[in-house]
Amino acid sequence: MKTIQFREAICEAMSEEMRRDERIYLMGEEVAEYNGAYKASKGMLDEFGAKRVIDTPISELGFAGIATGSAINGNRPIVEFMTFNFSLVGIDQIINNAAKIRQMSGGQFNCPIVFRGPTASAGQLAATHSQAFESWFANTPGLKVVVPSNPADAKGLLKSAIRDDDPVIFMESEQMYGDKGEVPEGEYLIPLGVADIKRKGSDVTIVSFGKIIKEAYTAADELAKEGIECEIIDLRTVRPMDHKTILDSVKKTNRLVILEEAWPFGNVATEITYQVQSQAFDYLDAPIVKINTADTPAPYSPVLLAEWLPNKEDVIAAVKKVMYRKS
Repeated sequence: MKTIQFREAICEAMSEEMRRDERIYLMGEEVAEYNGAYKASKGMLDEFGAKRVIDTPISELGFAGIATGSAINGNRPIVEFMTFNFSLVGIDQIINNAAKIRQMSGGQFNCPIVFRGPTASAGQLAATHSQAFESWFANTPGLKVVVPSNPADAKGLLKSAIRDDDPVIFMESEQMYGDKGEVPEGEYLIPLGVADIKRKGSDVTIVSFGKIIKEAYTAADELAKEGIECEIIDLRTVRPMDHKTILDSVKKTNRLVILEEAWPFGNVATEITYQVQSQAFDYLDAPIVKINTADTPAPYSPVLLAEWLPNKEDVIAAVKKVMYRKS
């Protein structure tokens, strides 16, 4: 094992795959000369050259469309959005072309492309730069949606995403690029659609993904001091979703809390709630509790932002609620 930053894990995954397959290339704003807005492509221009590491104009619709057409014609592009907030400018290409071309062509064309970049909040970036888009894209048939929470998962999942023959939305976080973690030496892949039990427990299941899962880890440590053992599941892939791992855990713990950094209406937690109540209702000893951001655009004020985001105290309160214990 070696210890590297999240951004380095992303860079390693892309570089290893580009060495393996000359059809793979990276394009996006500042990915080349500047080594990436978050330095996730550091050194790649020097190694692969300007034909495979391509700086684009500030035109997400344009370069998303170029990459989609390129993928349909046999290449395997990686498109970096400086933030998924900017993907809204190019979302027509993602939804109406990349995601639908296999079905619309009767299987004659596929679109092996990865759209990657940071999602959700990242401090005082205010309302238009702090949105979580996982459930938006997961609502689209034809797209796979991946949200890693640590460097090892990020590398293994990104390599699998790049090798996938369908479009993959790969979502990171500006606040995780500097996170350090142990990453295996040598070649390894993590399959898409497989969740991971990060912490075993017997009293309550907590399901989460992405950077917000850190709040679950902190809360679980504190709850353990009170004799409450939480089982924490990291979804890793939002679509396809690993329902079996969730259901098996709920059948053991009989309680479920879902932690997600997204608005409360129609999100990933809503889908999990439906699946569990429809397939494991008789195992539940308490109503499912889901924890989300406040139902407003993200505030700029740090005081308000702290209230808007879910935190460990919210997790602790939710766990005690399903355990029928006083907070």
